[in-house]
Amino acid sequence: MSRRFSIRGFPIRPAMLCVAAALLLAACETVPATGESVFTGFTPLSSEAALGAQEHPKILSQFGGEYDDPELAAYVASVGKLLASASELPQLDWRFTVIDSDIVNAFALPGGYVYVTRGLIALARDEAEMAAVLAHEIGHVTARHSAQRQGQGLIAGIGALAAGILLGDAGASIGSTLGQGYVASYSRSQEHQADELGVRYLSRVGFDPNAMSGFLAGMQAQSELLARIQGKEQSEASWLATHPPTGERVTAASAAAQGISIRDPMRGRDTFLAKIDGMTYGDSPENGLIRGRSFIHPVLRFRFEVPESFKLVNTASKVGAVGPDGAVIVMDMAKSGGATGMAAYLQNVWAARTRLAGVENITINGLPAATGTTRVQSRNGAVDMRLVAIRGEGDTVYRLQFATPSAQTARLANDLQRTTYSFRRLSAAEAAKVRPYRIRIRTVRPGDTLASLAAGMPYADHREDRMRVLNGLRPGETLQPGTKVKTIVE
Repeated sequence: MSRRFSIRGFPIRPAMLCVAAALLLAACETVPATGESVFTGFTPLSSEAALGAQEHPKILSQFGGEYDDPELAAYVASVGKLLASASELPQLDWRFTVIDSDIVNAFALPGGYVYVTRGLIALARDEAEMAAVLAHEIGHVTARHSAQRQGQGLIAGIGALAAGILLGDAGASIGSTLGQGYVASYSRSQEHQADELGVRYLSRVGFDPNAMSGFLAGMQAQSELLARIQGKEQSEASWLATHPPTGERVTAASAAAQGISIRDPMRGRDTFLAKIDGMTYGDSPENGLIRGRSFIHPVLRFRFEVPESFKLVNTASKVGAVGPDGAVIVMDMAKSGGATGMAAYLQNVWAARTRLAGVENITINGLPAATGTTRVQSRNGAVDMRLVAIRGEGDTVYRLQFATPSAQTARLANDLQRTTYSFRRLSAAEAAKVRPYRIRIRTVRPGDTLASLAAGMPYADHREDRMRVLNGLRPGETLQPGTKVKTIVE
């Protein structure tokens, strides 16, 4: 769909933007996958592999690293390369990486770098659905969507710079972090285009093209389940955050598949289930595990507990908890910066530019620590901050930050104090007993029901719903003896 822009009523078409861009030594390019002429800024295809290689380590660092399972990695790469060979850019040095994260997500960098999380792999019902996601991401690369965004960002940046010159704003900036930009949301039209290209690549190698709409529908069910579990309108920590699968997209992907006839379309369910049997599910030990209200890190050997009204959220670099009325807990680690004591660390390193009140040395389960408070102003009013620094091994410092709206500070004080004093180190024996959840494949036997199999999963709530969504079962659908299902075990 073409778009028109105007300056004081004068219409400017995309072709005219390309002419203007040429004056800036940029270029328009015809994309083989779509036949469209697009503005890609200073990013020719020949240089995108170098950009992808530059950003690849940053992506791994930011999103949890590569999942340590060479057999699964080789399997995903083999499916991805088969699909890429059927694309309009088979000459790229395509790389497919399984990210060690339970968040359901997938994304791509220019130059053929495609990433899929183990959380997304776990949600797929079969090889065809996993392939659909890989094909979609390949579509983003072959359609040059990332390069287009960089080109569009260049136009916007030049406009901002020009405005800065005219208005005397010396602080105008057009820089950005590439890795973050490539994982940001695509436009609706680009998502539809990647879906259509994904269906094209699926069908070219013999996969069932209906797998695209099937996975999108399953992803929607997963989002709705997480929303119920978390008490939100919709989950944000998923593929939906960067690839919104509206009903329109599901319908469009289904329609695209209807016009394709494949005599014996591949689904690859048995092979797929065999490959993911034993795969880590949920948090990994390397990033720490959430167990109810407790956060346990068996590798770094510590644990702490948050109040009942708080919900833990884990990332590769820190763990947080969200409580009532905007209260937040954040825990991370840092280096002491040469500080001789924790009070000195608080005042001279961590909060060197902040005036802390009530700084005092404390002891938390035998560990030297210090705490102090300050008050800051947010858009929603005054917020009280309490910082707690705890001495770890060597020059490591464990840091707890508590942020509470000032009106709620007194009410939450005792609960947050208990969280502070719940922090403790784990012994080697305690750490060795902590196990991650894993996927196990079971064959349904006569008499097995969804309820009976779900009862064995290590969750306190929504067991049957989790089991249903994990296996792509529709409401009211029953298990058939002899079929294989995914379960979760500890």
